[in-house]
Amino acid sequence: MPESLEAFLGSAIVFLLVGLGVGVLSGMLGIGGGTILVPLFKLGFGLPALGATATSLFTIIPTSISGVISHIRKGTCVVRLGVAAGLGGALTSPLGVWLSFQSPEWATMVVCALVIAYSASTMLIKAVKLWKVQKSITLSQGSAKVDAAVYEVPLGARNVIIAGVIGLTAGVLSGYVGLGGGFLIIPLFMQLLHMPMKLTSGTSLIAVMMLAVPGTVTQALLGNVDWVAGICVALGAVPGAVWGTKLLERISEVRLRFMFGGFLLIASILLILDQVL
Repeated sequence: MPESLEAFLGSAIVFLLVGLGVGVLSGMLGIGGGTILVPLFKLGFGLPALGATATSLFTIIPTSISGVISHIRKGTCVVRLGVAAGLGGALTSPLGVWLSFQSPEWATMVVCALVIAYSASTMLIKAVKLWKVQKSITLSQGSAKVDAAVYEVPLGARNVIIAGVIGLTAGVLSGYVGLGGGFLIIPLFMQLLHMPMKLTSGTSLIAVMMLAVPGTVTQALLGNVDWVAGICVALGAVPGAVWGTKLLERISEVRLRFMFGGFLLIASILLILDQVL
């Protein structure tokens, strides 16, 4: 086997395994995977900043579609709010792509890291608060009361409008830093709409799936997408997202929040270190 072919197959296998892991996290946490893929493409595989963000956006689409289908079947999403956020994000993500071309590479990566770090801190703070509340309720009334509170579904036109505004904001940042938007949508859904994470995961994926499309098309036309890396990661991520959705049923709300915040914090630190070192 020629050395170049061996290297290609080796890289393809690595990308498939990365995609599998990203898909599992996507299905569980409601992210498109960009918070993990951008640092991996940039730090692990040496893609330039624009290539990392563009390829990440492309990979997010099939990953999100797979996760959304599973969440809809299980009823762990609020479709109306997800569509509202997705439409808002789809309108503004091309603006984010345009802004990325006006910025130096270091600025794109630093903004990406700061946004991820903000989302991580918000998530971890809320995880600690929820842990204290659940501990208190469990001691006084039993765990059944906690589970009932977790699955309250926010309804009403006001929340649909708020979801749309959240999508508008997430779309700009998604196009700029190459992330799906779940890193921002999930904390804002929880903070502004008071949604539990076991519903925000699926709802966020609906929005992520929609808002990633225009940004991906724009990046593809500009020739920034690494198709081999993107397709290989997507092939692993699609089944991974299905498995992640199944795992969601076995993990508590508090653990989900700590997991999500922890992954975001690690990703932000890695991106900052890459720019400093």
